[in-house]
Amino acid sequence: MAGKNKHKNDRSPSRHTRDDWIRTALDTLICEGVGNVKIMVLSAKLNTARSGFYWHFDSRADLLDHLLDHWQATNTRAITDSAARPADTICASVVNVATSWTGEGGFDTRLDFAIRDWARRSASVRAALDASDNERVVALTQMFQRHGFDDKEAQVRGRILYYTQIGHDALDQKEDLETRRSRTWQYLFCLSGQEPAQQDVDRLDAARMP
Repeated sequence: MAGKNKHKNDRSPSRHTRDDWIRTALDTLICEGVGNVKIMVLSAKLNTARSGFYWHFDSRADLLDHLLDHWQATNTRAITDSAARPADTICASVVNVATSWTGEGGFDTRLDFAIRDWARRSASVRAALDASDNERVVALTQMFQRHGFDDKEAQVRGRILYYTQIGHDALDQKEDLETRRSRTWQYLFCLSGQEPAQQDVDRLDAARMP
């Protein structure tokens, strides 16, 4: 029992890893905004001494840079990687991208909107966000180009696909699952310009399951 109490009350700097600090900072960014991503706040949540922070980071700015890197490595990469996946049809490619936004696809919607909120307060984060949005749209444009769409149409369709999903998440319409699934065929048809195969519809529906 004494050993357990000693561990419970351990506030030594080495108690927590770098990932512990980053995870706590990400949760705070998402739930409370960047203004609360402070060393004192994080150390209180981790129940550790503030000095522990400096075992892993040079400064608060260093931690914030790591949060941006994490966002790029998860959200932007989820879209660019899914857009680059081989597929026989454009509908199958659209499903690849759509599934990156759902289930275990890797895209964290709450984190993306936390970064967008942060960008309203920071010019450097705004620049990073603009660059990321552009990288995502370019990846989607190239996806349509690979399936034979001319450059101008591919650019427009890439933007429509991206802005539709971002806008859908922003509106948070709270559609029930059956309503969303009833529209899957039409969504794929409108976004791709081609009639989807039933296997494409089924794959996207499966990705949307809780």
